[in-house]
Amino acid sequence: MSFIRTGLRELGLKVRRQRTRMALRHVKRQLQRSEIYLGREGTAQAASFPEVRNEIVALKKLEQEQKEVALRIAQIEDALKQIEAERAENTRAQDDAISKLEVEKKPVLQQRDDAKNAATICERELASVESRLQANDLADRELLKQLSALQAQAPPPGDLDARAAVFASKRARLPQERAEIVRAREGSAEACRQATQKLAAAEEKLSAAERNIARVRERFEATDRALNEKVRAQQDALREARARHQTVEERKNPAYLNIGRHLATRGIAPPNAPHLLHDVLRHRQSVQRHHEHREQLSVLSAQIDKQELRQFYFVILSILFLLAIVLPLVFQSPPKREWLPRETDAILSLNADHLDRDDLAKKWRNEDFWLQTWPGLIGAASQTPRLRIPGDAARVTRALTTAENSPPREFLLVEARDNVSTVVRTIAEDKQFERRTISGLPVWQRSDFSIARVGPKTLAVGPPDGVDELVRVRLGLEADLQITGEFFDRYQALDPETTLRLISRDPPGLARAFHPIFPRELLESAQLLGLGVSLQTPVKARLLLRLPSENAASDLAKSIHDDPHRWLRIEQSDLLLFAAPPEINRQHADLEIRFNIPENSARLLLQRMAKTDAPPAATAAN
Repeated sequence: MSFIRTGLRELGLKVRRQRTRMALRHVKRQLQRSEIYLGREGTAQAASFPEVRNEIVALKKLEQEQKEVALRIAQIEDALKQIEAERAENTRAQDDAISKLEVEKKPVLQQRDDAKNAATICERELASVESRLQANDLADRELLKQLSALQAQAPPPGDLDARAAVFASKRARLPQERAEIVRAREGSAEACRQATQKLAAAEEKLSAAERNIARVRERFEATDRALNEKVRAQQDALREARARHQTVEERKNPAYLNIGRHLATRGIAPPNAPHLLHDVLRHRQSVQRHHEHREQLSVLSAQIDKQELRQFYFVILSILFLLAIVLPLVFQSPPKREWLPRETDAILSLNADHLDRDDLAKKWRNEDFWLQTWPGLIGAASQTPRLRIPGDAARVTRALTTAENSPPREFLLVEARDNVSTVVRTIAEDKQFERRTISGLPVWQRSDFSIARVGPKTLAVGPPDGVDELVRVRLGLEADLQITGEFFDRYQALDPETTLRLISRDPPGLARAFHPIFPRELLESAQLLGLGVSLQTPVKARLLLRLPSENAASDLAKSIHDDPHRWLRIEQSDLLLFAAPPEINRQHADLEIRFNIPENSARLLLQRMAKTDAPPAATAAN
């Protein structure tokens, strides 16, 4: 195994070499910056050395170019200040002009408002005169109607003449009043016409004043936009000039670098910054140390046995290759399986934890109905020694086969809340149980009841043939129910936290596993049926249906919405499964129906599942 130590040593050397390379790059950058600073401050001292004469000449040219760029920057900044002053002057002139026009507009606006008020008053007066004229005509018609009715009476009243004279005198006054009203209407109409003309003239003046303000504002805004364009152009030019100035400054760095290196080699420091020479020398020593350290690491790596190193790399690559194969399989494997046979057609799962806390379960706990129904719901699980259900159990899962061409079978799993070692020890010590093994896994049998441990917290219980098959499925000797299939997916879609879950991929076959629950028409129309029930108050239910096509799902959703009494009822009874109109959701060929179940319907539903209710035929006969 020496090749492993060799490989680990080489990996350690590689890591150290990489760290040394990174540190070397860092100190080289520091050295270069310190040499540039030294060259920048020591240019005057370097002028006497012919070796850096070319750098001095290049620096003078670059400094001349920088002066020209700086002059250009100053000119642009002066132009920007002038344009900003023009913009401020334009804004001030605009404010003054607009203020003057607003002052001139105020009396025109006041005239318009006065004319508008006068026109409104005239229109109101004219409307009043018109109403008075209509009232006069109405009074005349009403008097004429009353007079005609009086004259039409048979026999005529004794005071006919007196009453007719009263009506006639009233009608005689109406024409004079009407003439006065007509003259008043003509006067009001003339006044309205004049007021309307004044209002139109005032509005025309106001419009002219507003147009003048808009024209002045547009002129000043156009000037301001032109000045903004100039500002933008000058700012662009300023950015380019400053970028050029920075570029020229960076082009001076190579000359400063050569000067700084020459000064550091000669040991000359600028009088105004003697510490810069010390920094350069210190960084040079640091670079030298890192170079030496890297060379030492390279020598150590060269001394390593290459054959052992190749063996180490081969082992590492082999391990990585195996991990690349194994890890996807590990992560794709399910965290939890039900370990049910592949021929399972229906699953009934009871959440014992929730059942122990649900309101209705607590209410029914001491009733005869529950004492009879509960053993029927959990089946053979009630015979499990030293395991109280629901006290010690977390879940009871019953898997059933409902195929028409074969006898029905049942497979039962009990999941405990804690480890089932105590239960297993109790069974092993019980003389009534006989122990046998299936491929090394122990199975205990007593009469027609068997029990086997198929998981840390899971027991397989029930008839011997069913338990034996569950053990073979758990050991992989027989095919299990694929958890990636559609059947198991819909089972998982029902909330695992609900008290009761029922799923069937052969809905018509449910009648062979339980007493009739759903209408036969509903079962025959579905390819897959799932039911989740929570025994709270109220009882909440969730029904999942898979239909042959989207059209069939749409038609069934519409039919359930229009006539829920036909579809959501307990077969062969008068009880409905819903207390209020159900909520229906459709997604492609799947239907999800949510509803609250009345308490008496929930009782009968559980009795039908436990097969403890009276047979429907006998009930009908009674």
